[in-house]
Amino acid sequence: MLSRSSDIPTRGLLPDALSEVLQDLRLAGVSYGRCELRGPWGIRFPQQLPARFHFVATRAAWLRVRGQPRMRLEAGDAVVLPRGTTHALTHRPRGTAKPLESFPLEEMGEKTYHLRAGDFGKPTLLFCGSMQFEEPSLQALLQLMPPVLLARGLGTRDTLMPALLEAMAEEVTGARVGAATVLTRLADVLVARILRAWMETQRDVSTGWLAALRDPKIGRAIAAIHRNPGNGWSIEALAGIAHTSRSRFAERFTALVGMPVARYIAHWRMHLASRWLRNDRIKVSAAAARLGYESDASFSRAFKRVHGFAPSRLRRTRAHT
Repeated sequence: MLSRSSDIPTRGLLPDALSEVLQDLRLAGVSYGRCELRGPWGIRFPQQLPARFHFVATRAAWLRVRGQPRMRLEAGDAVVLPRGTTHALTHRPRGTAKPLESFPLEEMGEKTYHLRAGDFGKPTLLFCGSMQFEEPSLQALLQLMPPVLLARGLGTRDTLMPALLEAMAEEVTGARVGAATVLTRLADVLVARILRAWMETQRDVSTGWLAALRDPKIGRAIAAIHRNPGNGWSIEALAGIAHTSRSRFAERFTALVGMPVARYIAHWRMHLASRWLRNDRIKVSAAAARLGYESDASFSRAFKRVHGFAPSRLRRTRAHT
């Protein structure tokens, strides 16, 4: 979707940091649903590993997520739940929600469906989907985001959104050759635009990962770390990428992110490692090699410093669940 920075001559302008982080946004799989819901209605979506997204095309809906205030979603609003958190969409603020699997889904393909429910009034039209990313580092990046990313008025501010959603709906109902591939690529663009819209609305954030990513110098360095976590990053190398002095880079990075560069790199690496060990069941030696450690022992020490326990514990826990 976006070109790699390594393919761009250094004498030209490099892409912004958000483009760097999102340039590997490729969906390994997407399920997609078009929902026409008449009141009263309510759908409960279970916890899952893939992220979920919803776009309200007409009328309104209420989003309920445990530990979060209720959110009224107006027509044109989009929401992403990066960690696939359990949630409900309902017709009314306190409306009853039934599990998604209890609804009669009209399957339009292997991973696409059409849902019609309810009896009264004009329908609320929702586009709902699940997505899993090919690039593990981006999946882990989403884990660092809030449980709910809300982009208000995206359908109004982003004139491409209605056409994009209609194109996806056409692929769902058209049953043409290659529809699954086209749908996945359209979803690539959809999710990137929702993430960008959410980030653009967070103007009041002055510190933290998002503020750091927006910083033209620090953001460039963070993008490099996320793109290649196994590289032997030094402050000098990252300061060079940021086009600033070593001392100024280290000071600015700590002020924005809230931790020194070396600690951030260690936490990012161990965050990736814990996901690989828990979810992908890779060996400790494989995780160590991916992240550039010279030995399993040095990797295990680094992992224990961050998490407080040995990496082998994750594999044992997973094996007994």
